[in-house]
Amino acid sequence: MSSKNIYEMQDPQTQFFHDKFPKQPQSPPGIQSEMQPIPDCGETSYRGSNKLAGRKALVTGGDSGIGRAAAIAYAREGADVAINYLPAEESDAKEVAKIIEAEGRKAVLIPGDLSDESFNKIMVETAHQKLGGLDILALVAGKQQAVDDILNLTTEQISKTFAINVFSLFWTVKAALPYLPKGATIITTSSIQAYQPSSILLDYASTKSAIIAFSRALAKQISSKGIRVNTIAPGPVWTPLQVCGGQPQAAIPEFGMSTPLARCGQPVELSSLYVYLASQESSYITAEVFGVTGGAHCA
Repeated sequence: MSSKNIYEMQDPQTQFFHDKFPKQPQSPPGIQSEMQPIPDCGETSYRGSNKLAGRKALVTGGDSGIGRAAAIAYAREGADVAINYLPAEESDAKEVAKIIEAEGRKAVLIPGDLSDESFNKIMVETAHQKLGGLDILALVAGKQQAVDDILNLTTEQISKTFAINVFSLFWTVKAALPYLPKGATIITTSSIQAYQPSSILLDYASTKSAIIAFSRALAKQISSKGIRVNTIAPGPVWTPLQVCGGQPQAAIPEFGMSTPLARCGQPVELSSLYVYLASQESSYITAEVFGVTGGAHCA
């Protein structure tokens, strides 16, 4: 995590970790607390300003990486937060809950597998009941496993990747819409892979392209309900996805260094955008894609 004040003017090339990463293979889904260095999700660096006071947020993938950064930021902006994660990620999830509660906000932990359609409904109903409402969906969780040859890409992996990355969006939104009031927001998470797909991420890149189409179409469909939908497309960001098969281990040391800013991003660098799109400050924005890529632009 960064010890610098992220709000002070400084060179973006060196603001966060910009050296080579050690190789560090983990088994999926990966544990953030075991990474070197540990990603900065805003635990000590993100400051809130009450932009989401009284709001109720559900964040998928909220135990680590970008989802964790969003959950921490939401709590520091005054929201109560429910996070979803896989049971194997319980240790990371409990850390997030402590941070949320330290801000005086309610934390709800909802472990479960998003590739199970029935669980998505249970997740939404649990979040709504335990939070006492629901008005922010930050759908961040994703599956990414690199495979260098389509002949080695199994139907099982393709199905699981699409179920978690795409189908769960349909299932979660369908379950949540009856609860979402006017002014609610839905934020999905795409990727630069939708625009500049890597040859080793064939299934993952395909899902991230689908997420953009889903988000734009949904935004137009439910605008009359007073609900906005936008998507964020990160570039290379230091999260557990990368070290548990999302990238080949040979690529880990120089991960993100090919971007114009010559480093990968840290999850906290997306926090303010997840807050902005959840807040009334973005009231005239829907059906948009926001890239956070270190200069490797989405186009």
